[in-house]
Amino acid sequence: MVRTVVAGLDGSAESRAAAEWAAREARLRGVPLRIVHVREPVPDPMAQAPLLGTETRQDWSERVPREAAQGIRARHPGLEVGIEHLTGGAAEVLTKVAEDAELLVLGSRGLSGIAGFMIGSVGLWTAAHAQRPVVLVRAGEQAADAHEKDPVGIPSAATPFLPVVLGLDALRPDDSLLAFAFEEAARRSTALRAVYGWNLPPYYVYGLSADAGLHDEITRQQAALLSEALRPWRRKYPNVEVTEEARSGSPGIRLVDAARNASLVVVGRRVRRNPFGAHIGHVGHAVLHHAPVPVAVVPHD
Repeated sequence: MVRTVVAGLDGSAESRAAAEWAAREARLRGVPLRIVHVREPVPDPMAQAPLLGTETRQDWSERVPREAAQGIRARHPGLEVGIEHLTGGAAEVLTKVAEDAELLVLGSRGLSGIAGFMIGSVGLWTAAHAQRPVVLVRAGEQAADAHEKDPVGIPSAATPFLPVVLGLDALRPDDSLLAFAFEEAARRSTALRAVYGWNLPPYYVYGLSADAGLHDEITRQQAALLSEALRPWRRKYPNVEVTEEARSGSPGIRLVDAARNASLVVVGRRVRRNPFGAHIGHVGHAVLHHAPVPVAVVPHD
């Protein structure tokens, strides 16, 4: 089976930004891009009714992916771009499509006046249930946004990539999450910034008031856990510069803050067998809603 990067496209500005991001990712990976447009079932009379002037809903759903693919081919010469039209519920169809992809890329609207995302039901459901990594991209995302500023202070696609930020639970590190983050940093020839936020157990709080050095000792212990989790991956990816940040406080807040100077944020999602509800976790939710850059949600056991 041919490996692909899949982009879900519904014609919105955020899905167009996601398709463009997916094209750049496909080139980094050296794989084709597959644009998937999902048609929600509608009664035949409604499907044939004019949508824009004399254009029917079916005409529109065929034109939008075709034009998007043409534009991507023009901007990314040599990239293989395919189009697929599927019918069904968007969330369920995209989740199924993701099973055969290296990753699935979807759009998400930026919060008005606030750096971050407004996650729609399709993006949230898919990120919570897909068995492959899902990347959510905000509307208006540009290639230059992932790069450092040039000498005059302007972000440019000609400058090096900004770091990849990894949110890691050092108490329960997962190999698939670590592998994804290190690979993304290696593809971009950039650094990996591993962030581990932790909260003090309640029974420590009272001891801290009596022992000012207790917090420092706990911090050293947590930092050692992070270093231990990263050590074999540092050896496996010697060319990836790694910085480690183990600090007390909300992991979500730590990651959102780190995202302000990142090209991509990578978070994990533990696979839960309960079929009901979205199971991304409070840290993943915080990052998805407030990080100003693309966020990759990686499922793991």
